[in-house]
Amino acid sequence: MSQKIVSTPNNLNVLYEDNHIIVVNKRAGDIVQGDRTGDMPLSDIVKSYLKSKYNKPGNVYLGVVHRLDRPTSGVVLFAKTSKALPRLNKLFADKKTTKIYWAIVKNPPPNTEGTLTHWLRKNPKNNKSTAFPKETKHSKKAILHYDIKKRLDNYYLLQIELETGRHHQIRCQLAAIGSPIKGDLKYGFPRSNKNGSISLHARKLEFIHPVKEKTITVIAPVPDEPIWQDATDD
Repeated sequence: MSQKIVSTPNNLNVLYEDNHIIVVNKRAGDIVQGDRTGDMPLSDIVKSYLKSKYNKPGNVYLGVVHRLDRPTSGVVLFAKTSKALPRLNKLFADKKTTKIYWAIVKNPPPNTEGTLTHWLRKNPKNNKSTAFPKETKHSKKAILHYDIKKRLDNYYLLQIELETGRHHQIRCQLAAIGSPIKGDLKYGFPRSNKNGSISLHARKLEFIHPVKEKTITVIAPVPDEPIWQDATDD
């Protein structure tokens, strides 16, 4: 597996920014928030970017609103003020956001479009979720909507809208129907991607601005890789 290409303050891809929020296009390989690996998280990289851009002498405030899995790319929203953070947290908790993902799979779902409903149970020991067709002990209901957006030479591009936000939800639910995401060894795809990513991209986030109260829509360009370019080439 080749070394992951991760973000730095100099190559950070900022999609939207104002006084209260900043939205960036996360690279596969970045961790959103610090973990036991000790690797520099995206939150610290964004802080460094803000500190440099605005020549701030002290600590920079940045609130983590939501997360993406490390091997996933795409839209990540941060709060720049303590006023914005609880309002954004409530929007996500109340499911008043629209989250669109793109995924590349080898085996297509049985229908061109549909809804998947499972009950997911997380195993913290191996950091993996298991999907069940019925409610089981310690499981949480997971719902997503999908459609086959494009057929590629050997793969399919799916567009997915999340109704719930569970641990590894898209990865786990697609694997449960026999459509694991390209490169996702953890959920059954037979080969890894060269850069250690999985072919899952948080394409679009739509939400109400926490202060201005207007609708903000942010779209993240796909990774600069041949298969993603094929997927988006009309």
